[in-house]
Amino acid sequence: MPIQAVEAQRLYQQIAQQLRQLITSGEFPPGSRLPAERELASQLGVSRPSVREALIALEVEGWVEVRTGSGVYVLTRTAPERQAVAATEWGPLEVIRARRLVEGEIAALAAQAVQDEHLQNLQQALHAMEQDAAAGRAPLEGDRAFHLTLAAACGNAVLSDTVTQFWDARKGPLFERLGDYFETPDSWRCAIEEHRRILLALQRGDAEAARQAMQHHMDQSHERFNASWPKTAAPQGTP
Repeated sequence: MPIQAVEAQRLYQQIAQQLRQLITSGEFPPGSRLPAERELASQLGVSRPSVREALIALEVEGWVEVRTGSGVYVLTRTAPERQAVAATEWGPLEVIRARRLVEGEIAALAAQAVQDEHLQNLQQALHAMEQDAAAGRAPLEGDRAFHLTLAAACGNAVLSDTVTQFWDARKGPLFERLGDYFETPDSWRCAIEEHRRILLALQRGDAEAARQAMQHHMDQSHERFNASWPKTAAPQGTP
């Protein structure tokens, strides 16, 4: 047998693989409920956010079903298997933690370098978010434009490319599935207000306030995606 390249696995993928093995071995048969997230995290010696990412990956692949208000149940895999989550797929909660570090500093730098054109574009992006939210749509385009404009204000192509990569990850299946559960009209109203505070700090040229406002936004985003499972999932496409 030829030597094969060793692929480094992300933590949530290692957790998902172990759970797949337990399912296929019969430890968790079809119809059974998996242990709660906190219990799994304790048994595996990992954080609860990493367990959540693994469970979402398993649901995307068709191994389990999250029944909000009840738990996570193993499915009978008689239908053709869904495509596996790509090994390169970033964990959503891990992305948010990285964004807190990177975009907090971007906001501080932008507060010292932002031009009138950038401020106008940020205001337009915020207005687009408000309009989409008022119409019952997920304001992702305005959200993306806001963060990319902020990075562009720094005048650093590497930072702009990094934020673009963050947003490319935002379109992935794990992020989308988490959004089905945790993005609601109320959550978007909170996010829009957080963006408004970032913009106000930029308009004042207050680097520390901009950093803190961005970090607060990312902390709140992480908390929203890591909250207890809602009693009912939001329909797909709902903000």
